[in-house]
Amino acid sequence: GELSGDICFNDVSFEYEAGKPVLSGVSFTVPQGGTLGIIGGTGSGKSTLMYLLDGLYAPTGGHITIGGRDISEIPNATLRANIGFVLQEGYLYTGTVRENIAAASPSDDLQAVRRAASAACVDENISSFPSGYETVVGERGVTLSGGQKQRVSIARTLLRKTPYLIFDDSLSAVDSETDAEIRSRLAREYGSSTVIMISHRITTVMNADNIIVMDEGRVAEQGTSEQLLALGGIYKRIYDLQMSLPDELKEGANEG
Repeated sequence: GELSGDICFNDVSFEYEAGKPVLSGVSFTVPQGGTLGIIGGTGSGKSTLMYLLDGLYAPTGGHITIGGRDISEIPNATLRANIGFVLQEGYLYTGTVRENIAAASPSDDLQAVRRAASAACVDENISSFPSGYETVVGERGVTLSGGQKQRVSIARTLLRKTPYLIFDDSLSAVDSETDAEIRSRLAREYGSSTVIMISHRITTVMNADNIIVMDEGRVAEQGTSEQLLALGGIYKRIYDLQMSLPDELKEGANEG
C-alpha cells in the first residue's frame, strides 16, 4: 500500500556489533512533503540512518515511524515500494539507456522516461548519444561518466514516483551548478515528495527545511542553514571551508 505521513526517528541507536555503537540517541522528524538535509563526515553514521529507514537493519534501540506506524510493522516490500533510494554509485545494467531508466517501471512510456531524465538533468546528454534513448550503455556500449551514471540512477528512482526520496551522496559526481539545477527541478516536479538529502557538500543541503549535522553517530546540531551558521559550530566550519575554496578545488573536496 501507499505510505504517507511524517518520518520520525525517536531516540534511535544502532550497533553492528555489541559495544560499538554506530548511532546513539538519534531523534529528528521529517514532516510529510518536507526536506531534510544530513551532513557529516565519513563514519558519522549518516548512511546507516537510511539503511535503518529502508528496513535493511532494525534499530538496537528507539523507534522509527512513518505516519505514526513503527516501521518494524511495515512489510519490507511496502517500505521499498514507497521509498526511492538513490545511492552514490549509479548502477548500470547492460542494455539501452531507456531500459536502464525504466528498470523498475518498465510499463512507462518514453515521455515519462524523458520527463524523469529531464528532472535529473540527463535528457540532453542522452539525446546527443548516437541512438538517443535506445543507445546501449554499460560494458558493450557507450561508457557513461560518473556524473551521468548518477543522473541516470536519479531518473530511474524519480520514474517510480515514490512518496519518499532519499539521495545518499548521489550528487557527489556532478558539479555544483548541475547539483543546483537538479534540486530546483526536483522541487518543481516532485515538490510533494518527502526528501532526504545526504551529502558532504554544504550547497546540496543548505536549502533544506531542516538540517541535521551528524558527528560520531549523534546529532551534533540541528536547524535551518541560517540557524546553524548562527550557532557557529561544526556546520559553520564546514560552510566556511567549502565556500572559501576556489571552484576547481571545491569539486575535489566533494569527492571525499
